[in-house]
Order: sequence, then structure tokens, then C-alpha cells
Amino acid sequence: MAKVIKKVVVVPVKSLVVIDGITQTVKKKVAAYCRVSTDSEEQRESYENQVRHYTQHIEGNSNWDFADIYADEGISGTNTKDRVQFKRMIEDARAGKVDLILTKSISRFSRNTMDLLKYVRELKSLGIAVLFEKENINTLESSGEVFLTIFSSIAQDESRNISENSKWGIQKGFANGKVHCNTTRFLGYDKDKEGELIINEKEAEIVRRIYQEYLEGKSYQAIATGLMKDKIKTVTGNEKWWDSSITIILTNEKYYGALLQQKTITVDFLSHKRVKNRGQEQKYLIEDNHEPIISKEMFDMVQNEKERRALLKGNVMGDRKKYSSKYPLSSKVFCGCCGANFKRRTWNSNNISKKVVWQCRTYVNEGKAACDARAVDEQVLQDTFVRVFNRMHENKDGFIRTLNANIEAVLAKREGHTPLLEIEKQMDQLKADLKGLVTLKLRDQIDEVVYAEENARISKELDGLRQHKMKLEEDNNQKAEFKGRVDEIIQVLSLRQDLLEKFEDDLFNALVEKITILSPAHFVFTLKSGLEIEEFEE
Repeated sequence: MAKVIKKVVVVPVKSLVVIDGITQTVKKKVAAYCRVSTDSEEQRESYENQVRHYTQHIEGNSNWDFADIYADEGISGTNTKDRVQFKRMIEDARAGKVDLILTKSISRFSRNTMDLLKYVRELKSLGIAVLFEKENINTLESSGEVFLTIFSSIAQDESRNISENSKWGIQKGFANGKVHCNTTRFLGYDKDKEGELIINEKEAEIVRRIYQEYLEGKSYQAIATGLMKDKIKTVTGNEKWWDSSITIILTNEKYYGALLQQKTITVDFLSHKRVKNRGQEQKYLIEDNHEPIISKEMFDMVQNEKERRALLKGNVMGDRKKYSSKYPLSSKVFCGCCGANFKRRTWNSNNISKKVVWQCRTYVNEGKAACDARAVDEQVLQDTFVRVFNRMHENKDGFIRTLNANIEAVLAKREGHTPLLEIEKQMDQLKADLKGLVTLKLRDQIDEVVYAEENARISKELDGLRQHKMKLEEDNNQKAEFKGRVDEIIQVLSLRQDLLEKFEDDLFNALVEKITILSPAHFVFTLKSGLEIEEFEE
């Protein structure tokens, strides 16, 4: 068989197609991407110029159809997370709305090498070219990706240098006392034309109220509930106050006139991720930076009170997140036989499973002869609390009425501020009498015996009034503490919408003062209001 000579005919690319006998020109759908990284006047002008240039450039080419202009203003190019227009462009490309994308330079498109290559490769797989004018790179050409990798790495390094230079400038400003503080979401202060903090008196009253109520014994949640009850809105205009917001206000040094700079730091110039500065970088504290809303003394009192409350709840160094949920029953379980507290222990069963129990400290240390109280399963105690709470919740209205009645009954038995004011008035009068007596003595206008008798009488009366005053003050403090505890229980019950499905540490700590173990199946829960609830294991 004779060898067949193959004939190869090259079919040229056509720019014309014939549809139903009508000749039409196939035009590329061309778009452009523009971006500026800041919203300064100069950058805005550059941004507008880019948009204008590409619009005219695309519409002026008869072989192109204008697809769109995608433009991000005041956005960094180191990641695509917040670049809305960039994302829209990629989605349109995937939908076949774009054939060619024009952009000024690699740094305009992306300063992140990984992001750049990722999106360019995806567009290339869709047959879509990106043309970088400054670098003269067409991504559909064979050499395109090599040049892209080189140039984009340079752009990323430039971004790193810009970030480091900016960071150095900001830190230099900190060292010189320059203020970097955003007051858009900062309750109590605004900024004047020079950028200095000035008091917003209407908001400052809210701050003072929060500090005062905390020192009066209210919890974060109680303060938040009170603000919502009085229809006071947050700095952002929300009606809902969170206890976390109260915490932040109570720990912000700006309220006593100081300013701590660089509380957070950027750890990745590409993602712009910021973390709390726990000593990784230098901090700068500017004392007497602006007019205070509260005194330094009040601020310190609040920090001490926060620490005191944290320690009362068994949180080492006040670190609630780290310690609050470790052993929620610690220091709250007591023996009904000897009165000692129970300690947490782990029992091993067959060297396979473990069981957590609570045992009387006296029994553990001294043996059964000293106390024969039996161990209690931790899970049993937790399940019992769930039942106790759910019964309270199901009869929430009646339970709250009982608590309020308890408050009224307790307060009715105690003397209020009127006797205290009367005692102080009597003490002032006796001090004046004593001063007059001393004056007569110095002038030799009173008999020695009379002076001694009167001095002893007045001093005795003063001592008696002082003792009475101390008792009243202690009584008033106990009254305020009792009312605060009951209020907190009422608020917890009022805010809770659902029944409890499993044990919750925070809820237990908010409600229960102690659990007395009468037997492994018989317990008495004492709430922080003093109310006792007897419960048996089911």
C-alpha cells in the first residue's frame, strides 16, 4: 500500500462569525479593576482618574465591549477579604461576563503573592486574561506566570516595608505623646478639632453611673439590666447592654484621664490580624492626657473590687476564663454531719473508667471515726441543681414574688438612714459640748471636779453613739449586700428564657451560696438570698 502523504491546513482564527447569514464581529467583553489603599484627597483623585481612564480606554476600542469597572476605594491590597468590588469581578468572570481584565499594576491587583497567583490561575483556566499595564504582562502568555511570581513578590515585600515603616512612625508618635484613639465607639468622649479627647457630658453620666453602681455591689448583669430598664442606649445606639460591655467600661483607663497606647498589635501585615498586646511589644501610658470622667481613686477601687469578687468565686488572680469553670462546686459543698467542706476526688474503677466524687474533708483526713459522711457523685449534684433551677424557672413569677417579699421583710426589721443621721447629729452636738468644756478648763472657768464629771459623761455618751453608729453602718452594708444578692437572682431568673438541660457553671455560681450534704441522696441548696431548698436525688 502506497504511503499516504498527509496534508496539514492551518485554519486561521476568525474574528467574524456568521449567524443566520448575518455577519457579526466577536468583541471581547473587557473590564478594568482599580484600587487605592487610603481615602486621602490625593488618593481619591488617583482613584477617580483610574476609573475615568479605563472607561474611556475600553469604550474607545471598537473591538471591545465595555463590561464594567470594578473599583475598591480606601482598601488594602494585602488580602481580598474586604474588597467587595474585587470579589464581584471574580464572580462575574466565573459567570462568563468578562473576557479580559485591565489593571494598572500588580500592586493594584494584589500585594499578596498567594492571592495573586490563585486568582490569576483561576481566571486563566476560564480563558480570561489579566493585562498588567505597568509590568506589560499578559497572563495568558506562557511567560506570564514567571514574571507575575517575580513582580508580585517584589510588591509583597514593598507592602511589608510600608507596614514596618508605618508601625515605626506610629510607635514614634506614641513615645512623643501623640494620641491614637478612635472615639466613634467610645462612650463618654468625643474629639475636638485638634484630635484631643473632650468629655461628652451626657454620655459621661452613664459612665459615672456604671462605676458607682458597681461599687455599690451590683453585678455586671445587674448594671446592664438597669440601663435597659431606664431605656438608656449604648454608644452605638443599641438598646441591648451586654455584661461584657460593662466589664470593658470598668477597666478602661481613659475614664480617669490616662491613655494606654498599643493595647493591640498587628501580627501579620497580609491578613492585618490584630491580637492583644501581652508584652510582645512596648506599651505607652500617657498620664493626665485628658480631662477625667472619674477619679483615679474610684478607678482603683473598682479594680480592687473586681479582684475581690473574682477571688471570692475561686478565680485565681481574677482570671475568670481560665479558672471559673474548672471546679464550679469548690468551696460550696459542706458536710451536714460535721460542717466541714467537701473536697473533690477522682476514683479509678477497674483502672479503666474514672469517677469524680466529693468527700468530707474530716472523713478524708481523720477517718470514719471522726465523721462517717459518705461520698457524693459530682454528676448527681449537678443533675440535682438542674432540677432545682427548673422548678424555680417553671414557677418564676411566684418565686420572684417570694424573693421580693423576703427583701421587704428583711428591710422592715432594719433601721434606715434616718437614725444614722440623727446619731451623727447627736455626736456633733456632744463634740461641740466637749470642745466648750475644754475651753472653760483652759480659761480656769470651771471647777476641776465638775470638769472631770462632765468630761467622763460626754465621752461615755460619744463612745456609745460611735458603737451604735458602727452597728447601723454594718447593718446597712449587710442590707445592701443582701438586696444585691437577691436582685442578682431575680435578674438571672428574669433573663433566662429556657429550662436548663444540663449543668451550667455560671448559672450555678450566680444562684447558689452552698450545698449541705445530709446524705448521698439528700441535699439542701442555700441560695445567695439565704433561701434554702431541700432536694432528694431521683
